[in-house]
Amino acid sequence: MKIKIEKKQESELLSQGVTEWPTWECEPSTFDWYYDQQEQCYILEGEVTVKTSEEEVDIKPGDFVTFPKGLDCEWTVKKPIRKHYSFS
Repeated sequence: MKIKIEKKQESELLSQGVTEWPTWECEPSTFDWYYDQQEQCYILEGEVTVKTSEEEVDIKPGDFVTFPKGLDCEWTVKKPIRKHYSFS
């Protein structure tokens, strides 16, 4: 299972309603996470490294990220993070 990171135009974000999605914030920390649903999120601030059994990705402001359902990973929040998110 791969984490998908994209750069989207502001028009795409607006058409998907991303700015209306709830926000989530987290201070620097490390924790395990399991996705029982797909999550899409848009990173507003901060920096995080997400490690899975297959890969390690760095996520930063401006990234539009899709975490697949069933993904088991470890988050390392390096700089306080704030993101819009949606589960499906």
